[in-house]
Amino acid sequence: MRWVPIRSLSARHKPRIERHLLALAPQDRYLRFGYAATDEQIGRYVMGLNFERDEIFGVFNRRLELVAMAHLAYSIDPQWATCAEFGVSVSSHQRGKGLGARLFDHAVMHARNQGVSLLFIHALSENSAMLKIARQAGAAVQRDGSESEAYLTLPQANLDSQFSGLMQEQMAQVDYQLKMQAQQFREWLATLQEIRQGVREARHKS
Repeated sequence: MRWVPIRSLSARHKPRIERHLLALAPQDRYLRFGYAATDEQIGRYVMGLNFERDEIFGVFNRRLELVAMAHLAYSIDPQWATCAEFGVSVSSHQRGKGLGARLFDHAVMHARNQGVSLLFIHALSENSAMLKIARQAGAAVQRDGSESEAYLTLPQANLDSQFSGLMQEQMAQVDYQLKMQAQQFREWLATLQEIRQGVREARHKS
């Protein structure tokens, strides 16, 4: 199975997160948020992301465009401290590559390592892709009309899950840095070519 670099996002990634979500088609926005989210509502969602409490993960392409992201939201109520909710979105041109399932597995591992024992997924019943991911992970899915809820009981964290989480994050960081260097190099080459073209044009005119 091909490795997918998934890295943790921070507040500095908000512009990329917003671009990713705004690029979702109306039906994809509907499935992700459970309602036909407007640009303004998406903007408020991004502004309200709490990177100190929750965990937000992303997958970048080689141009450092965010093509898939997941939001692992931890409960703010102390009596539900061992519960978390999962939400995911994938760009339309990246479908069929298993990114949603990879992000789900990644979130499950991180949730375990944070002491979460119950992962909750609220999805529209027509969101077959998300519900399939949940069922394949062993979640119990309850349908109530147009909406469904999935509950996945997580085992306690162990040394293997903690080590795996640490290694995956470090590998994703290295992958991101390499993509950033490649992008900067491409930009430098483009600038260099513009300069060379300008020199050639100046010589031609003279």
